[in-house]
Amino acid sequence: MSRRYDCANQDERTGGLTDAASAVRKGELVVLPTDTVYGIGADAFTASAVNMLMEAKGRGRDTPLPVLVGTVRAANALVESLGTYGQDLVDTFWPGPLTLILRANRSLSWDLGDSKGTVAVRMPLHPVALDLLKETGPMAVSSANRTGNPPAKTVDQAQEQLGESVAVYLDGGPCDDNVPSTIVDLTTAVPRVLRTGAIPTDKIRNLVGYLATEE
Repeated sequence: MSRRYDCANQDERTGGLTDAASAVRKGELVVLPTDTVYGIGADAFTASAVNMLMEAKGRGRDTPLPVLVGTVRAANALVESLGTYGQDLVDTFWPGPLTLILRANRSLSWDLGDSKGTVAVRMPLHPVALDLLKETGPMAVSSANRTGNPPAKTVDQAQEQLGESVAVYLDGGPCDDNVPSTIVDLTTAVPRVLRTGAIPTDKIRNLVGYLATEE
């Protein structure tokens, strides 16, 4: 049976984080608040847990899962390099709603879907998410909803859609900002915005110079 914790209550928050971290280590799924929408997460290096996450969402392997990290050091361990522009973008916008697509470290043993050797990585600006990620290490995280439905802005909405497939629900209250993260691809010579989101394109262009868009 799923467990749910009100993170506005300090005792419940502490117990919830401990339970959620234990669940992730066991290969179970958790729902956590982020600075954009609620996410459903699993240990990024446990293939069975990643598969459970995809099944819970009804998501195919053709849409690989992004990874959330609690520190920049953890992000560096996942990728070949932050590249020419990555460090400046990280220094300016992390933690925050910026997802970077980078070349994955080829020595890592994981399967996030058909990622073609890349990984989408982000550090969220939410205290509950950061505290959990610092305990668990990198987590594969997607929006806490069934594919095709609107992302969950509250833990109730997440629980209605995902039910008993999730072991632990961490309730951080309603999401303040349900605009998704901006996604920037740094795997090509020219940085490219793949999704316009919470961070305006102009702010990114100010750092990297020329910036390609999908428009």
